[in-house]
Amino acid sequence: MEPLTWTRPSACADATNCPEVAITDDAVYVRSSLLPSSTAQLTLPEWRDLLAGIRNGEFDA
Repeated sequence: MEPLTWTRPSACADATNCPEVAITDDAVYVRSSLLPSSTAQLTLPEWRDLLAGIRNGEFDA
């Protein structure tokens, strides 16, 4: 596998605890900047579902 290009939200530009995402043709990888060695791999449909859930407030406490 080729090296991943990680991005983070612009709101986290100077923060130390941020989500980071790398998108390839086949998968989306998600990790925390605090623990970059632990990476979750999602399929593209799983990623779309996660984003829809976040936008719809499904994870709000």
